[in-house]
Amino acid sequence: MHTVVVGTSGVAASDVLAVARGGARVELSGEAVAALAAARGIVDALAAKPEPVYGVSTGFGALATRHISQELRAQLQRNIVRSHAAGMGPRVEREVVRALMFLRLKTVCSGHTGVRPEVAQTMADVLNAGITPVVHEYGSLGCSGDLAPLSHCALTLMGEGDAEGPDGVVRPAGELLAAHGIAAVELREKEGLALLNGTDGMLGMLIMALADLDTLYKSADVTAALSLEALLGTDKVLAPELHAIRPHPGQGASAANMLAVLKGSELTGHHQDDAPRVQDAYSVRCAPQVAGAGRDTMAHARLVAERELASAVDNPVVLPDGRVESNGNFHGAPVAYVLDFLAIAVADLASIAERRTDRLLDKNRSHGLPPFLADDAGVDSGLMIAQYTQAALVSELKRLAVPASADSIPSSAMQEDHVSMGWSAARKLRSAVDNLTRVLAVELYAATRAIELREGLAPAPASRAVIDAVRSAGVQGAGPDRFLAPDLAAADAFVRAGELVAATEKVTGPLQ
Repeated sequence: MHTVVVGTSGVAASDVLAVARGGARVELSGEAVAALAAARGIVDALAAKPEPVYGVSTGFGALATRHISQELRAQLQRNIVRSHAAGMGPRVEREVVRALMFLRLKTVCSGHTGVRPEVAQTMADVLNAGITPVVHEYGSLGCSGDLAPLSHCALTLMGEGDAEGPDGVVRPAGELLAAHGIAAVELREKEGLALLNGTDGMLGMLIMALADLDTLYKSADVTAALSLEALLGTDKVLAPELHAIRPHPGQGASAANMLAVLKGSELTGHHQDDAPRVQDAYSVRCAPQVAGAGRDTMAHARLVAERELASAVDNPVVLPDGRVESNGNFHGAPVAYVLDFLAIAVADLASIAERRTDRLLDKNRSHGLPPFLADDAGVDSGLMIAQYTQAALVSELKRLAVPASADSIPSSAMQEDHVSMGWSAARKLRSAVDNLTRVLAVELYAATRAIELREGLAPAPASRAVIDAVRSAGVQGAGPDRFLAPDLAAADAFVRAGELVAATEKVTGPLQ
């Protein structure tokens, strides 16, 4: 099994994906263990002094003014975890919780948190045992970090609360730890706070969304090319020299992908035939500009994610010179903004895809295709209601594009008087990515059927490969009306699994 070694300098996005989705094992480097021990020595020395130090010998948030005596500090650490584990609503996905736990371990191993090595090792042991704390949908304001979600994870380390075992059964966390030979931790000064004060949930969801969108943006280039082909459009607008004079990298990449898909098509370039067009509609002609802008948004989001992956997010932090300083690095604004930005780009990509689908179904704009791509229009409705479903998804995506980060509700008796709502931005982005997949599946379904109805003209070899692959996957072609939902579900699964991109790349080579 693949193993990810966590050191002091952060981790890569591929490490997060390997642990969250691939079940990779986690190990602590010798460097990390040494850094943990050194930072813990600083915390222990401060804990022994009579002067109060925030997070070590004081309360938290609005209660930070109280100096906590030594005999109450272990209770304080337990209490902060128990009281902050206040999530409500449905459980979040297993991969999100694993990403959350792994990223918190990443920060702990930086040597800036003051957590003991044995606590970090227990975090790794829980991940390696396949134990997943029960974390709920609601409870994080994205400042001070993802408090409630991380607290539910910390509760599992203490042997309290509920968790899911590797068999998928939810049981008391203490029973699961015991079954895997893992001793529950007894938290000491600073450790409770260090386990729950980070942006790990929103960052983990950002990294997974970027991985999914990398495939979906390639998929969108393919479906846009198929729609252009089905509409007898021109591929001249995809020429590299046209995109070179507006040198946005994403735009050029999308145009190049579409051009690669359309190479060798007999369907393109007929826009001056029976129903002359000077130029194609925006949804066809401007596909690279819209998809490209989304790609460039992703590039910015990746930069933010890379910076966050190299960060040690905690408050207070242990500095190399021995100081323990309070700070505001836990604020989720940098991550929240790009999560919201991506949701906007996703909504627009879905919107333009839906417009192409609608054009394929409208006999007045499809340049010779039958109404709704029906076998016997009037007797058959064809794909009329498939487009309704697609439109409903796009409408939902527009609602999901409303930025969560523009909101803030003060908390902790006005101590935390401005919050990021980054967790909420991440949750709605996951829904947006899910719905974008469905929207592209409908366009794929319509475009492949439309191409097959263009008798006498051969599609591009890449298009032919896609049609053959999607038919082999159980998505039926043209014909009389039938129960449509299974076809749409099969198309969705085809796109979701990356099979659309894989089928295309067998002909085109790697897409950009």
